[in-house]
Amino acid sequence: MLLKDEMARSGRHLFRWRSYLPLVPLLGVVYGLAHFSYLGDREDLDVIWELLCLAVATCGLALRVLTVGFAPAHTSGRNTLKQNADVLNTTGAYSIVRHPLYLGNFFIWLGIALFPHDPWVVLVAVLTFWVCYERIMIAEEEFLQFRFGAAFSEWAERIPAFLPAFSNWMPPALPFSWRSTLARENSTWFATIATFFALELAGDFFAGQAPHVDLGWLLLFLAGLLAYIVLRWMKKHHRLDVDGR
Repeated sequence: MLLKDEMARSGRHLFRWRSYLPLVPLLGVVYGLAHFSYLGDREDLDVIWELLCLAVATCGLALRVLTVGFAPAHTSGRNTLKQNADVLNTTGAYSIVRHPLYLGNFFIWLGIALFPHDPWVVLVAVLTFWVCYERIMIAEEEFLQFRFGAAFSEWAERIPAFLPAFSNWMPPALPFSWRSTLARENSTWFATIATFFALELAGDFFAGQAPHVDLGWLLLFLAGLLAYIVLRWMKKHHRLDVDGR
C-alpha cells in the first residue's frame, strides 16, 4: 500500500475518534503538572501566564466560531461515523485555509499545553497534533476530492492546507448564525473551560499550596457549566434549529 493511502486509511480511523484525541496531549500536561511550580516562584506572575494560555486557546475557539457560524448545513460538523459534505465551503475562513476548524483546535491544544510552562509538554502536544491531524486532513481531502472532483482540486490549488493566506479572503456566502454556533460548539467551549479550571486546581496542588479556588476561575467555570446545561436543553428541544444550517 502506498504511504499516502496508508495515511488516509489511518486518518479515516482517527477521524472517528478525533473527539478523544485531546486526551493524548492532556496526559503530557498532567505529567508536566507533577513537576509544577509557579512561574518565577510567584503566584501573581503565574496568574498572568495562565491568562495568556487561556487567550491562546480562546483564539482557537474564536476561529471555530467564525468558521461554524457561517457554515451551511452538513458541513464543518461533528460527525464521527463517516465523512459528510453536501457543499464545498470555499468562502469565509475556508477562503484563507483549507482546515480552519483544525487550525482552531491547534490553538486550543497549544494554550492547554503551555499551561505547565514545560517546553517538553508543548513539544509532545505539537508532535501529537501533527501526526494525528495530518492523517485526518489527508483522509478528509481524499473524500472531498472524490465528492467534488475538479472544484475541490481548483480550490485546494489556491488555498493552503494549514497556514492561512489572508490575501485570499472572500466574504462568507451565508450570514452568521449564533444559533447554529451555540448548538454545534457548546461542548467545545465548555470542555476548554473545564480543562483550564481543572489545570488551575492541579497546578495549585502540585505547587504545594493549600486547596483553594481562585474566584475568577470558579466564576468562569460555573458560567460555562450553566451555559452548557441551558444550551444542551435548548438543542434537545430544537430551540437552536436554523433552516439550512
